[in-house]
Amino acid sequence: MMSILNKLKSLDIRLPEAPDPLGSYVPCVRTGNLVFVSGMLPLKDGRLIHTGKVGSDVSIEDAQESCELATINALSVIRSCIGSLDDIERCIKINGFISSAEGFFEQPSVLNAASDLLFKIFGDKGKHSRAAVGVFCLPLNSPVEIDFVFEVK
Repeated sequence: MMSILNKLKSLDIRLPEAPDPLGSYVPCVRTGNLVFVSGMLPLKDGRLIHTGKVGSDVSIEDAQESCELATINALSVIRSCIGSLDDIERCIKINGFISSAEGFFEQPSVLNAASDLLFKIFGDKGKHSRAAVGVFCLPLNSPVEIDFVFEVK
């Protein structure tokens, strides 16, 4: 069976260093066999790759790219917490918050990018429950923020 890091390489994904928290919280908390990952933003080298509201400032495609990056950042946080992504048993749930322009109703389509990426990486272990929520604004004017719950060994 292919390791998760090798799977990421085959998908041309490189895990960055885990991003630093932007406030008074920790990036993740492990309790028993669950890991709760704080809301992840689409930060690359400390900067958002896109800013603004989806449906006016940010296209659906750019918002989907942002969801993928937020998911990759979450995996880097988990790796720093548990040591190996191979210890992930399952993605349990994701909550996606989409900064939405008035009249924008495609939040599920935006969050599909994160869900699809988790399935590509983990197969059936990447299938999860979720909520896709449209919000007025997010930290740093991010178009998306996603939090995660994983089961680990």
